[in-house]
Amino acid sequence: MSDDARSDADDEDAVVALERLGLSNYEARSFVALQRLGTGTARDIHEETDIPRSQVYGAADELEERGLVSVQQSRPKRYRPVELAEARERLTAEFERDREAAFDHLERVRREPGPSEERQEDVWTITGSDAIDTRMTALAEEADERVVVATDDATYLPDETFEVLRHFHADGGEVVVISRTAAIRESFEAEGMVAVAPPERLVDPENDRGARLVLVDGDALLLSVLADEEVAIWSAHTTFARVFGDLLRQGLLGPADGDAVPHNRGDTA
Repeated sequence: MSDDARSDADDEDAVVALERLGLSNYEARSFVALQRLGTGTARDIHEETDIPRSQVYGAADELEERGLVSVQQSRPKRYRPVELAEARERLTAEFERDREAAFDHLERVRREPGPSEERQEDVWTITGSDAIDTRMTALAEEADERVVVATDDATYLPDETFEVLRHFHADGGEVVVISRTAAIRESFEAEGMVAVAPPERLVDPENDRGARLVLVDGDALLLSVLADEEVAIWSAHTTFARVFGDLLRQGLLGPADGDAVPHNRGDTA
């Protein structure tokens, strides 16, 4: 690559970076051109950048308003860029203000109640174990009273989730793990949490594609299966989560008679 081509590529990278910081394309190209020129008129900037001359004036005025160029009131006007340290500080501060304003607005929007009919049946799909780990932990963190977790493979019980459950139990929450794997049950029992083996009628080792299940407070659930990769559905605070989650819980733990712990606690390896 020739020096000229490399310089053009570097200029384009700088323009893209400046655009990400909030400058328009013409403003960014004009500012880069002024770094080369030191000072220049609108005509100089036009010849350096091929920006239409009529557009250079507007870009230069915007740069002046942003505090990025100084203007010499001569005929014709001449423009000088501020020191790079000052430009960096100004653009960074402006970017931070815009970012905070945007996310503050998003937080307000997120807290606003939406139409109940739209939210009532929200069921989401997640693909990939890492994303499912994150959602599993997030659901556990939202628990108020009870969390039921079912898995036979410790791979699907991330350390982050286990720590959340351990602290939740220490704070008085109820945690139940359902697993055919003795080591998983023992790790929960060691922390004083309830560990049970699944009912024999649900165990079919030759046709078992389930990976994990999480039930939270009777109105949130996550259920994943193994295909080419792990795929999960999850729902929270919905009719679907309450009805389907209750069916799953009854299948694993039996009828909710005081939410009693099933009789086969830890009796299967």
